[in-house]
This record gives sequence, C-alpha cells and structure tokens, in this order.
Amino acid sequence: MPKSDNQKLKIFYILDYLEKNSHQDHPVRAAELLNMLERQHNIVCDRKTVYSDIAALQDYGVDIVSIPGKNGGYYIASRNFELPELKLLINAVQSSKYLTEKKSRELIEKLCTECSVYDAQLMRRDVLVSGRVKSMNETIYYNVDTIQEAIGENKQITFRYFDWGIDGKRHYRTKNYQASPYGLCQDNENCYLLAHSPRYGVTSYRVDRMSDIQMSGELRTPCPELTGKALTEHANRLFQMFSGDATTVKLRFHRELTNVVIDRFGRDTMLIPDGEDYFVFTVKVAVSPMFLSWVIGFGQKAKILHPQSVIDECRELCRQAMEQY
Repeated sequence: MPKSDNQKLKIFYILDYLEKNSHQDHPVRAAELLNMLERQHNIVCDRKTVYSDIAALQDYGVDIVSIPGKNGGYYIASRNFELPELKLLINAVQSSKYLTEKKSRELIEKLCTECSVYDAQLMRRDVLVSGRVKSMNETIYYNVDTIQEAIGENKQITFRYFDWGIDGKRHYRTKNYQASPYGLCQDNENCYLLAHSPRYGVTSYRVDRMSDIQMSGELRTPCPELTGKALTEHANRLFQMFSGDATTVKLRFHRELTNVVIDRFGRDTMLIPDGEDYFVFTVKVAVSPMFLSWVIGFGQKAKILHPQSVIDECRELCRQAMEQY
C-alpha cells in the first residue's frame, strides 16, 4: 500500500473531519473519509484502516456513533459544548455592549467551530450583530487581560479614562488614574472594574472607557470591602454601577413585582406579606439616582418606607424631574 509522510497524522485528519462535518442527520461514510484523505492529504489507505482508526478514537474516549447499513456512517455524538450551550454563549456575545462588532463576529466564528458545519449554518442565521449598540473600543480584550494579570499579582494599575463627546470622539480626562483592581463584573451589558482608588475609595470604572492600562510596581491597597465574598455583595448593591452610601432600605412592593425583586436581589430576600396585594422587604443598597429611578419607575406599585433620608432624596429627585416639564 502506498504511503506518504502524512500517514502518522491520518487519525488526526479523520478526527478533525468528523468534528467539522459529521452530524446525526448527516453521518460521514467511510468512502467519504477515504476520499478526503487522498485528495486533501495525499494519504491512500483501505477501509479496514479507517475502521481501525475509528475504533482507536472510540477507545480514546471520542463519542463516535457508528450507523450500520447502506446510508450509515459515523458522527460525533457529544462535543466540548452541547448545541444549547453554544447558542447561549453566542447570544451573550452578540448582546454584550462592551464587545465591539468586530470582536463579536470573531468570537462567534470561533464558537461556531465547536460544532458541525450544519449546526453552525443554523446558528449564523440567528446572529444579529450589525446595528446593535456596541463598544467602539477595540482594546478591551487587552484591557481585561492586563487587569486580570494585575489582580493575580496583587499589583495596582495606572490608566487613562475618557468620555464620549457630542462630536463622537474620545475626550480624555486631564489626570492619569491609579487604582487597586479587585474584580470585573457585568452590569447592564457593560463590563466594569471594581477597584479601590486613592482619591475615591471603593469605586468602579467602565472597562471600555479605559485606555493605556499598565501594571504598576506598587502592591494593591488592602480593601476588605472588595475582598472575598464582600466583592459579590458590593456588586449586588450597586445599580448600573453607580456608587452611593450603602444603606439598609425598607420597601413596599405590589405582588405583581415579586419576580422583579427576586431577579434583582436574589431568592434569599425575605418577602413579608402586607395585606392581600403587597409585600415588604429590606435590602442593603447603594442609594443613588439610579436606584431611586428604579423604584420610581414602578409608579404606585412601589414605595420606599424607611429611612426618611432616602425618602427625602426620592422626593427631591421627583421635584427636580418635574421642574423639567
């Protein structure tokens, strides 16, 4: 039997072809594998050799299903990612504001290589990236990598921060920033850095508005509020990452908003019935205009009961809004 320098790679070519082209509804026949090996890799072999390679891959743990009969063949039944998992990841990528359109497309294409060409075609039909609100900062990948490296090495970072002007251009703030990074989180489809700042204390930054990030030689400032479990608790108190005084607030909501409260504060939130149509609950939140606006948005179905200082802030926000009209 003629041999080529690629004979040692034959089993890898077969596995690669099955991963890309086999599907439950489109099994790959042995003749197709023989044709692929000869035409694409100049490898000539017989059916028995292909059968032996398939068996070796099955022994190795690859979930290859063999379908007997005239229209039978082989297909990979289980992969690194199941189809519903890939769809979930692709949906997250296409909806994330902090990823640019270009990076979103690149990531989706890479995810599509984790399934057969048939499933990939179906998933691409449902992908909508153009026209969605997306970040314009192409360096966000490298920003995240530098931040995670600094967290891992317990080092501070320096960076520049900018705002978008009405001219559509970046307008950098005059000073350079320095901070101790502690965690990255996603809120309202944006990526934020939770950090300790020498000037502001515990604060957050939009990662897509950071640039020129460099790891400093200085160790991070110890910050118990962002360490361990406290980091998650702090993130849960924020509304769209707006900082504010952490305050225990008592609220009264209509029963129709039960799902809203559970989704926002978690299933461990104690909801106490208050009459037939309402319930009260107490949570610790960062009181900010965003939190107050969230409550106001539910109209008569939501009310702040305590403390009086937060009630007064809510009234003042309403008064200022009414003066606009």
